[in-house]
Parts: sequence; structure tokens; C-alpha cells
Amino acid sequence: MVAVPSLFSLRHLLVLSLALNVSLILRALYNESGEGNRWWFCFKKKKMADAESWLAISSTSSLRNSTREKVINLDHGDPTMYERFWRQMGDKTTITIPGWQSMSYLSDVSKICWFLEPEFATEVVRLHRVVGNAVTEGRHIVVGTGSSQLILAALYALSSPHAAEPISVVSAAPYYSSYPSMADYQKSGLYQWAGDAESFDKEGPYIELVTSPNNPDGYRRKSMVNRSQGLLIHDLAYYWPQYTPISSPSDHDLTLFTASKTTGHAGMRIGWALVKDKEVAKKMTKFIELNTIGVSKDSQLRAAKVLKAVSESCEQENHQNQNGESFFKYSYNLMAQRWKQLREVVDAGDMFTLPQFSPAFCTFFGKETEPQPAFMWLKCEGDVEDCETFLRGHKILTRSGRQFGASPKYVRISMLDTDETFIQLLERLSAIQELE
Repeated sequence: MVAVPSLFSLRHLLVLSLALNVSLILRALYNESGEGNRWWFCFKKKKMADAESWLAISSTSSLRNSTREKVINLDHGDPTMYERFWRQMGDKTTITIPGWQSMSYLSDVSKICWFLEPEFATEVVRLHRVVGNAVTEGRHIVVGTGSSQLILAALYALSSPHAAEPISVVSAAPYYSSYPSMADYQKSGLYQWAGDAESFDKEGPYIELVTSPNNPDGYRRKSMVNRSQGLLIHDLAYYWPQYTPISSPSDHDLTLFTASKTTGHAGMRIGWALVKDKEVAKKMTKFIELNTIGVSKDSQLRAAKVLKAVSESCEQENHQNQNGESFFKYSYNLMAQRWKQLREVVDAGDMFTLPQFSPAFCTFFGKETEPQPAFMWLKCEGDVEDCETFLRGHKILTRSGRQFGASPKYVRISMLDTDETFIQLLERLSAIQELE
């Protein structure tokens, strides 16, 4: 047998083999038209896609877990659901206020409410005329820092400083949860909270707060006491077509409205009162003068711009000159969709119940509509005696029925939050029903 020369030892053969393999790999990597490069590219692409898919699944899973752990706070009626509409409006409600404008305390000294901006007063009258929900003729407009200040101003104006004892303030349960604290917070010698109007039997003068549609349950309300010495304050914050059918213009001695629930602009802190009696309007104005020396002119001017945009959207829609929906049609459709989704979730189980409403003819829309309140008045059925505590255990913050003079089996939950929060609420309620 011929001997293999020592030049071709096993070590040399291994080195030669390694060199050939490296050469082939390098050729595959740098040869763009070669099959090897295409295979390498596809291999790398598949590995990257697998990694991205794993990250996406991991991220989605983490997001779902964090959503389930998130606390949903719907104790307050913060009307952020309207933000999408106003974003779509662009610059139509943008105002520019020069540094020299609105420097004086005074607005129109010829009016009883001397800090009322004429432009705002004009738009208030216009909006009520467009919607048809309040009589403004023969009324004095008093502007306030939200309707909360106006409620206090009205209580002050209707009370007598010479009375032997504070006048009683009542409202039918379930009543707005802030009424008791508003009446008693300052421990005024002029008025004091006297509870549920239906059980009020004290003789003598009284003030009844009539909220219609009612906060929290959404039903239309009338005075419950009906005695000759009664003085009425009608809180009509929700008497707008997205919440309830407009049956006729309200025609009361003292009526309150607020921008927060009308257009969603809670941060402007603007409300207004329509007051028939001149002396009552004077006393309300005096209260606000002593309390805050008027109301922000900047807020009034912004509110005027917003109310003008709302009225114009309605007028243009009626004349079919507008591409989009009017503010109230948009809001009505959104509320209708939310109430439909809510009822589907609640009706899918036996854990919760909701109030039932009857449709009525709405003069604004020219058709029958159903009430769809700004709050749900939810009742926990079965063995749950404290609905607020029960839902808090599921990370849903609500306001207990106790605060409204009602059973703790009820809670009030806002319907006016963002779409994201509302969807999370529906998912959470649905999950609770499945668990129970």
C-alpha cells in the first residue's frame, strides 16, 4: 500500500475542510442572487417575525391584566364623553381674549345681574329658543359659577332674614346627593335641610328643590309638597334632548341650568338661572357679589361661543346645510347607543336591574324618544345589601344610594365618561354577572 505523505495529516485535512465550509458560507451571504442568501434572509425574517409575535402576545396579555386591575371611578358625573364632538368642531369654538379685554368687574350696569356678559345672555336666550325647553321672556338671567353657586344663591334669596327659625329645605328622595350638604355646610341661620319632601309634614314656609329629570334616577319630577307657603327651585340641569324628551318649555319662577351637562364643558364653571321675580334676582346677584364678586368674564365669553356653536349646528341641520350632525343629535345617538349596550349587559343576568322609562313625544326631534339619563340608577339584586361596597370590591367606584336618601342596594353610576372607560365598565359588569 502506498503511504500517505506526512504533508496530508489528519490535522491538515480538518483545517482544509473548515476553510472550505467558511468559504461556502461567505459566498452564500454575499451572493445576492444566490439561493443560499435568499434562504438566509427568509430564515432571519421568520425569526424576527416570531419574536415580534411573541412580544405582541405578551404585551396584549399584560394590557388585559392591567385593564382588569384598573379602578374605574364613576362616582362623579364628569362629562368627558363630549370631547370627541368638540374635537371634530375644530376652531369653531376657539376664542382669543386680548390682555386688555375684560379687565373691569362690571359688564352691563343696566341689568340686575351687573356682571352678566351681554354676549352670553344673548346666546342663552337663543339656545332655549332653538331647543324649546324654557321660557325666557319676562325672566332675569343671573349667571353663576356653575349651578352649585346658583343653588346657594337661590336658597339665600328665598330665605327671610327676619324669620324666627331657618326655613326648611326639602327634596323628594332619591334626591341629588349634594343638596343636604349644600343646605347645612355653612350652618346658616337662614335655611336648613329637612329631608325627603314626600315625608315632610311641618307647617309653615319651606323651599322645595325639584330636579327634573331627576338626578340620580332619571325620572321626570314635579313638586311633592304642594302647599301655599312653598317656594320652588327647579333644577333642570338635564332637561335637554339628549337626556329626555322635550315636552314643552319650562315655565317656572326660578329655573337653573348648567353648561357642564348641557354641552359637557364642566371646566368652564358656568351656570345660569332664569328668574321671574325681580327682587329674587337682585338677592341672588347680591349673594354672588358677596361670594365671588361676580363670575369670570373669560368663562362667560367662552361659554357664549360654545352655546352659539350648538345653536348654529341645530339651525344649520334644520336647513340641511350642514354635513355633520347637530350637537344634540350627536349626543342623543351616543346616549342611545350606551343605554342599549348597558341594558343588553344587565338583561343578560339576574345580578342587576335598571329603571324602566316610557317614551314620549319630543318637540325638538319631532318624534317619540325615550329618556336616557346621564346616570344609571343601578340596583344590586339577591343577597347583596350594599351595592356600592360590592362594586368597589370589583374596582368600580360608584355613589351609594344612602347619599341620595335611598336604599344601599342602589348606586349611581355616571354614563358620561370616555368611550374607553364606558367599555371597561360594561366588560366589568358582564364579568361580575358571569361570576355570580
